[in-house]
Amino acid sequence: MGNPTLNPNLREFWKTREVDGRPLIGRVLYGGRMSSKSHDMAGVAIARANFHKEVFLCTRMFQNRIADSVYTLLKNKIEYFGLKDQFKVLADAIEHRHNGSLFRFYGIARNIDEIKSFEGASVWWNEESHNLTEEMFTTIRPTVMRNEGAEMWFTFNPKFVSDYSYKRLVVNPPKGFLVRKINYDENDFLGGQALRDIQDEFKEDYELANHVYNGVPLTDDDSVVIKRSWLEAAVGAHEKLNHLDWTGAKTVGFDVADDGADKNAATFIDGSIIKELEEWKGAEDELFKSTQRVLDFANTNNVSHIGYDSIGVGAGVGSNLNQLKFRRHFKFNAGGKVHKPDKKYKQTGILNKDYFSNIKAQAWWLLADRFRNTYNAVVKGDEFKVDEMISISPDIDKKVLEKLIDELSTPRRDFDNQGRVKVESKKDLAKREVPSPNIADSVVIATAKSMVAAILMKDVL
Repeated sequence: MGNPTLNPNLREFWKTREVDGRPLIGRVLYGGRMSSKSHDMAGVAIARANFHKEVFLCTRMFQNRIADSVYTLLKNKIEYFGLKDQFKVLADAIEHRHNGSLFRFYGIARNIDEIKSFEGASVWWNEESHNLTEEMFTTIRPTVMRNEGAEMWFTFNPKFVSDYSYKRLVVNPPKGFLVRKINYDENDFLGGQALRDIQDEFKEDYELANHVYNGVPLTDDDSVVIKRSWLEAAVGAHEKLNHLDWTGAKTVGFDVADDGADKNAATFIDGSIIKELEEWKGAEDELFKSTQRVLDFANTNNVSHIGYDSIGVGAGVGSNLNQLKFRRHFKFNAGGKVHKPDKKYKQTGILNKDYFSNIKAQAWWLLADRFRNTYNAVVKGDEFKVDEMISISPDIDKKVLEKLIDELSTPRRDFDNQGRVKVESKKDLAKREVPSPNIADSVVIATAKSMVAAILMKDVL
């Protein structure tokens, strides 16, 4: 048998059998590139499969061909360890010739139902777990953990701090999970040329290299409408820039649940401060009850106006508010025409009607402008009028606040068939297994009051 290639820095990681007094059920190796994560996991997998029977369920998001999987890594380890006479390498699987160990390979995206019925897995190894979704994790986890003594292994280079995999596997891992970060500086097998090249990359672009080689997840996704860093800077901005008066007109935005899986959400904004958020379940036949809840929320905060999503189920909110003797409300029709269509958008020189696909896109973009301005004011010291910025109260419940930031920083920019910008639709978000951004939409509605002034006046009259 040849010299093993297991990283000695990970010896304790693999020897550990308990986490906080309970049996270990999950191992997470994350970090930057060239850190030996996948190679080490493949080496341990082959060593364990050679020692006693193990059934490995090896997955990744997409697998168009077997070469896309960890199949090649495992095959190389078998050859390097001198175990070719112990393992049978088949076209789509690897088997031990004597003890019954087995490796099978699947792409989760196209084989989730087949994976759910997979029997006898002792280890689930998911490679490139940065794109693991909540549905995938919660679907496959019970399939594996129904087998006594089974483990879940995850390897990945983090991409964004908002990714489900990073939040679930690193920030808040399940009980019984052992999480270990490892980077290139703990890989004793790297040669001098590779190390020199890495150092050169740090000199050229430190932030990028820090992400690629030190496994630091990115805060911002350039494809989204509102960047996460802008939102984080906006938390408590009114306290950081307390020489300004941030309070003013008080408004509630109400996003109405579309169906059984959707939720209602309400946001209270005082001037340029997002102060309170609520989210709750409410069936279509409970619209009046939800409207009453929003009105109570508004009255508690001495709100002057309530805005609501008037599409679908929400169309009945206005009449409900009138019935409850509250007439200072306005409609927000996401697919409606843009505000001031013949006015140019900022310094682009492009008319609003030619820049935005609908008023929803316009409202999201203008909100993004306000968050960007807040970031520049807080971080760079630039000066703006208060109504050109927006702050988020740090007193909001931590979990709700994190959800707000996630929801606002998730929708991506999109374009209609005329090249006008629009916001990623709920259907497209669903394709990415991203739930409807209810709280974020209620914020957008609340901040859009000035854009729907004509509708507001009509409702008041």
